[in-house]
Amino acid sequence: MKPRATIRDVAKAAGVSLGTASRALNRAGRVSEDAIAAVTKAARQLGYEPDAVAQSMRTRSTGVIGLLVSDFANPLYARIITSVEASMQAAGYTLLLANTHNDRKREKALVETFRGRRVDGLILGPCEGESPELLERIDADLPVVALDRDFSASGTGVHVDHYHGALQATRYLLNLGHTEIALLTPGSVLRPGRDRIAGFEDAYRERGLTPNPKLIRAERSAMDYAFSEALGLLSAPQAPTAFMCLGTRILSGVLQALRHSGRSVPDDASVLSIGDTDLSQLFSPAITSLTWDFEAVGTALAQLLLKRLDRDLKAEPERIVLTTQMVLRESVASAQAPKNKAAPGASARRASQKADRAG
Repeated sequence: MKPRATIRDVAKAAGVSLGTASRALNRAGRVSEDAIAAVTKAARQLGYEPDAVAQSMRTRSTGVIGLLVSDFANPLYARIITSVEASMQAAGYTLLLANTHNDRKREKALVETFRGRRVDGLILGPCEGESPELLERIDADLPVVALDRDFSASGTGVHVDHYHGALQATRYLLNLGHTEIALLTPGSVLRPGRDRIAGFEDAYRERGLTPNPKLIRAERSAMDYAFSEALGLLSAPQAPTAFMCLGTRILSGVLQALRHSGRSVPDDASVLSIGDTDLSQLFSPAITSLTWDFEAVGTALAQLLLKRLDRDLKAEPERIVLTTQMVLRESVASAQAPKNKAAPGASARRASQKADRAG
C-alpha cells in the first residue's frame, strides 16, 4: 500500500519550506503567488489530503455544523436543509444532520453527541418540550441558531409568521362561507402549531364566531394517523366543509379520507395546504396553499450562524421573521348553502348519471 503523502512531501516537491507549504495550503499569512502555485501543483501530483484532525486542533475548528429537526424527510424541512447546506458549503462548512423525532430526551442526547464531535455551531428546529433556557445554556460555549422555536431576547433565530399566515388562510375560507373548518397541525405546544391555532381562532373572533374545538386537531406526532383523524371528522353529524392541514403526511391523510368517504375536492369539501409541497402542486385538482420561502429560511439561518462563527465580529442577538403568502389554485370553493348542499360524492354520481343517459 502506497504511503500517504504528508505536507513535508509536498514542501520538498515544491521546493519550499514546511512553513511556506503550510501557509500556501491554508491561504494564511504572507506567501507569494508563485509559492502557492508550486505547492498546489505538488499537492495535486502527490494526491495530498490535509489531516482533518490535525487541522481542527490547529484552527480550533472542525468545519462541521450540526442541524437538528424533527424529521428531515419532511418536505417542508428538506428544502430548508438544502438551502442551509448550500450556504454553509460555500463558506467551507459541512452539515451534520439528525432527527429528534420531536423527542426532548433524544434532542438533548443528540446535542451532547454533536458537542462530542466538536461541531462549530448548531441549528435547532422545533422540538416538544423546548425551552429558551436550553438554547442559552448551549450558546454559552457553542454558537446556536433557532429555527421556528422559542428563544430569549439574548438568542438568535428565524421565525416564519405562522400566526398571520393562519389568520389570512382562515379569513379566506370564512369569506367563502365556510364556518365548519377543520385545522390539522402537529404540536399545539410547538411554536408553529401554537401560532397557527391562535391565528385560526382569532379569524373567527373577528366575526363574532367561535370555532368548533372538536375541529382543531393538534397531535404531538407528525400525525401519521391523519387519515383516521380526518375520517372521524367526516363521519360526524356536522362534518367540516373545509380542511386546513400541513402539506405533508397530514395532507395525504386528509385527501385519502375524502376519497375513502366518497367526497370530491372541492365539490364536497375544500382543502387548503399549509406549506406548498409536490403533493399540493401535483394533486388534481391542485391544492390551494399557504406557503413561505423555504430557501430564504435556510439562507437566513446560515447567514446568522456564520456571523456568530466569525471570531472577528461580535454578533448581536438577531431575529428574522419571514412572511407567508397564499397560492390560489383549484381545491377551494364557496361553501354551499344547506338547501343546495350536495351529499358526499354527489358530483361523481351526477357524472355517472350523465354517462348512463348518454349510453
